[in-house]
Amino acid sequence: MIRWLFILMFSALPATAEQIVLGLSQNEVAITTTFDGSEILIFGAVKRDSPPPDETDLGVIVTISGPSERVTVRRKDRVAGIWVNNDSATIDVAPSFFAVASNRPLNEILTQREDRQNRISLGYAVRTILPTNRGLQDYIEALLRVRQQNNLYQLLESHVELTEGTLFRATIELPSNLIEGEYRAEIYLTRAGEVIDVFRTAIPVQKVGPGQFFYTLAHQQPAIYGLLSLAIAVAAGWMASAAFGLMRR
Repeated sequence: MIRWLFILMFSALPATAEQIVLGLSQNEVAITTTFDGSEILIFGAVKRDSPPPDETDLGVIVTISGPSERVTVRRKDRVAGIWVNNDSATIDVAPSFFAVASNRPLNEILTQREDRQNRISLGYAVRTILPTNRGLQDYIEALLRVRQQNNLYQLLESHVELTEGTLFRATIELPSNLIEGEYRAEIYLTRAGEVIDVFRTAIPVQKVGPGQFFYTLAHQQPAIYGLLSLAIAVAAGWMASAAFGLMRR
């Protein structure tokens, strides 16, 4: 299992009351033919110039998001006894993967205004460019529900461990069906529901080895990929036939 370790990095930072101190020890994820998921371990600390005013008022939120895409959601209805696609809607921005973890329930450490402005929770991460009507909102909620069932969207409240109001850590699982692209890790520090500091970093996720070769060939040279697939299928069939013939002798 591939694991990223975010390590403490106490370096020179601009002078503010409280800041996130955190780093990334491994800067990419490789998807091989045997890739069956991964795990991200994030940990860090809160740097202060003076004692905190109230340790119980501190909030830590960690989000991991994959490349965004346009998604068409279709609704099925029962017509003449069978289920058919009856209507559809396009959602402009939908992360291929999204996880949000926090040390307490989000509504206790984050105001709705800050959530909407920073697009932290699942409801604001998935959106349309134009204002949504109630009908379109139903499609958004359906997409959220389906992707949560497939572990592509994760809401992990009270999942971040916060020790003595200073040290924090969280583990987020990644599914095996990740797509290639640049993933973003964002850590928010809140007090009284307001965001007071943010740390952001990018994590490239890409295929390597034979998987990368066939993926690139299929998308850039589809004709050659088709001929190669046919040749492999013919060769496999001939080998199976030859092996069967030897077994009958």
